[in-house]
Amino acid sequence: MIGRPRGRLERVFGSLKVRLTLGGIVALALGIALSTSVLLSIAERDLLAAQQQRELGESARTAALLSRSVVQLQRALLSVAESLDEATLDDPVALARFMDSKPILRGLFTVLYIARPDGEVRILVDAENGVSRPALPLTQRSYFRRTLAEGRAIVSEPLNGPLSGEPIVVFTQPARNASGIYAVFGGVLRLSSRDLLDGLVDPQAGDDNALLVVTTLDGRVLAHPDRRRIMSSLADEPRLGQAFKAWTAEHSPAEPAGVALPQPGEIASAAGVAGPDWMVWRTRPQSELTAPFATARAQSLRWAGLIVAPLALALFALLWWGLRPLRLLERRAQHLFDGSLGAADGWPRAGGEIGQLGNVLRRVGIQRAELERLNGESIAKLGSVMRAAPVGIALVRDGRFDLASDELCRLLDCAREDLLGRLTSKVLVPPEPGETPLAALEALAFGADQAYVGECQVQRADGSRFWARLRSKPVDAARMELGTIWILTDIDQQRRTRAALEWSAAHDSLTGLANRQRFEAHAQRLIAGLPGTMPAAMVFIDLDNFKRVNDTGGHLTGDAMLRAAAGAIASRVRAGDLAARLGGDEFVLLLERCRHADAVRVAEAIVTSIAEIAMPSLPEDLRIGASIGVASLTPQTLSVDAWLHAADEACYAAKTAGRGVVRAGSAPAERVPG
Repeated sequence: MIGRPRGRLERVFGSLKVRLTLGGIVALALGIALSTSVLLSIAERDLLAAQQQRELGESARTAALLSRSVVQLQRALLSVAESLDEATLDDPVALARFMDSKPILRGLFTVLYIARPDGEVRILVDAENGVSRPALPLTQRSYFRRTLAEGRAIVSEPLNGPLSGEPIVVFTQPARNASGIYAVFGGVLRLSSRDLLDGLVDPQAGDDNALLVVTTLDGRVLAHPDRRRIMSSLADEPRLGQAFKAWTAEHSPAEPAGVALPQPGEIASAAGVAGPDWMVWRTRPQSELTAPFATARAQSLRWAGLIVAPLALALFALLWWGLRPLRLLERRAQHLFDGSLGAADGWPRAGGEIGQLGNVLRRVGIQRAELERLNGESIAKLGSVMRAAPVGIALVRDGRFDLASDELCRLLDCAREDLLGRLTSKVLVPPEPGETPLAALEALAFGADQAYVGECQVQRADGSRFWARLRSKPVDAARMELGTIWILTDIDQQRRTRAALEWSAAHDSLTGLANRQRFEAHAQRLIAGLPGTMPAAMVFIDLDNFKRVNDTGGHLTGDAMLRAAAGAIASRVRAGDLAARLGGDEFVLLLERCRHADAVRVAEAIVTSIAEIAMPSLPEDLRIGASIGVASLTPQTLSVDAWLHAADEACYAAKTAGRGVVRAGSAPAERVPG
């Protein structure tokens, strides 16, 4: 029962006549509403701009008042400092009488003190606690040091008072005589109680929603209606945080004339206070100014509704009469795709645009029938290709397999119905960290109007992996949404063969160590990098007594002995060092980042390891040894042959010295860092 009214509504509102009528109503209503809204928006904008100027002027006026108040306080301190002499400063009783005679000055500040340049407080007058001489860390305060260094009045940064623990600012004034500064007057204002700032931030009558805040240039709050926010950052104030960020982004201009600042929902401005380098911030909610405009907009909508209603009825009647021929064409078009009528049959005859539309739809029906026939033939041919192709072929769209050949299903060990629709990322093994993703490589190749060809790892349905060569190309480079053709070929065996050939080209087949060609390339790299590759050393190893072992035990025993010697050598070096066999019973090591003395110790350890090798097939007294020469890399090493010759000479010296020993060339000079 519920579905029937819904179906009727869909038919009614699906009608072109109803939609055109509704469109006309909407256009008419929008025209009225938009014109009204534009006029109201202009008026609202002008009002906000005028208010912004008023707020800017108010910020500048407040900053000027605050600046004058600061100057008056500094002048008050100056006048008192000029009346103090050094004899009074030295006499506690006279100093107390001096301070007692200044009631006006005591009324201006919460705390007054006089201190010597060394930080000794001679007297401190507190409005609450009376007169005292506390020990204060004045010399540790930057404002006190600046007063002495610059010889002028200073207003301190906000800080916590050492006696009360409350937030304060300190006004200082040096007292001078012929010898220089002999005393410093300090006047303290508590930011949370009676001071010159507190009167500036109290809401004015009829101005309850305006917010006035005073801060330092770095945004620390000096005065705020909510005293809990004193000493906090202005960035944490919801009504001024965005304005503070914008002001900071403009390099914090401290303009006494004021600057307007952006703050969502607020009219915000700021002005610099000349002298103490403070900022006055003022903001007012936009909503209290724009509320009348919201009411006007609501009234304009009601009037628009009253005007549009009769016009809508007239428009609907006109469209109903003019679009009657379209109904016949609609009924025939409903059978365009169901095949119940021939492609050229049943089309109504009409004139004008409706007749032209009918002719177009008739031609579309005929062409569609022909295209369906051709598509059926193409799909049949494509199916034959996908079944017979000897390589894996797939059509990939939106990162999923849309078509797949029989060979691809076999390679992935996956049924076609399970593969179609699967994400390609579930089949391709993700690249290692630092490697470029396949999508980026394809985009680069396609951007150059080329096919992408590369190798990747593919995961079968059972979790096993194999290497494949992937060739991909878009169906149409101008319409990437049509997808990409992938061709996958299994190259696992090719990669294994290639890896074996690459390994053989760089390694000795008997011992598994690097061969001479790889050794020379590695040594040449170290020489080319001088002096940055120092320290480094070459260790030349010549087996002693190997000929007797080979003659006694035969070539098989000799080969086994060479492999054992290679293992003993490799066990004594680091993973990053290169061990190579030059040929016969000669071996060599390249030790990077290895000092000369450390290389000699490695060589001695290798002598010990080789001497411990025993072959069960040989007599106990028939063992091999090693004579080793060490040559360190120096800035004078010009070629691999020269370096190898130096190590060979050292090895020859070891053999001459009795075999089984290590001899080294001269140690290079130690490099001084920097």
